[in-house]
Amino acid sequence: MHDEWSQAVDAHAQAAERLIEAARLGKPCAPIRDLIGSAADGYAVQEMNTRRALGEGRRLVGRKIGVTNVLMQQRFGIDQPDYGMLFADTAYGDGSPIPVERFLQPRAEAEVALVFGRDLVGGPFTMADVVRAVEFALPAIEIADSRIADWDITLADTIADNASSGAFVLGGSPMPLLGLDLRAAGMTMTRGGEEVSTGSGELCMGNPLNAAVWLATALGRTERALRAGDVVLTGALGPIVPVAPGDVFEARIEGLGSVRAVFAK
Repeated sequence: MHDEWSQAVDAHAQAAERLIEAARLGKPCAPIRDLIGSAADGYAVQEMNTRRALGEGRRLVGRKIGVTNVLMQQRFGIDQPDYGMLFADTAYGDGSPIPVERFLQPRAEAEVALVFGRDLVGGPFTMADVVRAVEFALPAIEIADSRIADWDITLADTIADNASSGAFVLGGSPMPLLGLDLRAAGMTMTRGGEEVSTGSGELCMGNPLNAAVWLATALGRTERALRAGDVVLTGALGPIVPVAPGDVFEARIEGLGSVRAVFAK
């Protein structure tokens, strides 16, 4: 039994190292499913690299939720989303230049970001708990990125790779939830003024708040529970779009205004 445990830890460490090396060299790596198989393995690898990042002085500022679309879940053969960590050094200002060379295979998606005003420790949590805890919502563009070549990922691959997190841009007009219908909120994203993605809150687990309830409960009894001040990217509201140098994306979400992601040439 002890041998099995140490082999698993060793495989996790090898997978974590492969992902770190890919990011460091700027060169995508082979999938890591030769080393790990389950979502639990993926989270163990993610936690290794989270601890490493925190040890290097990076600051944890929130979480991202992935695989919130039912079609994506069917593709992965699962019935729930996944999550990754958001760090302060991956946040960019609305409309400020984003160095495209920091990514390996970037893709943009429009999302609702929730900013929490109180801790959510313990749980399980209800919609009422989450609505009371959210201080305000913002429009967001997530830049997803994969350290794994050609986005050739299974669920375990993407979870280990911090849920394919790259960077994020938050809009600057905070809106209280009061009076917002996030389920019905329409989204349009343009690239260079041309429409490239449309959708609505309903495409994110029926309502972006449902995704937040899932996340709060998944994390509530762990050391990564949601805390006051945390940002949560709740998941894509429409199709994800590849990013090229010089691209300018603008996402408009009904009731939340707009946000721009500007990629340096």
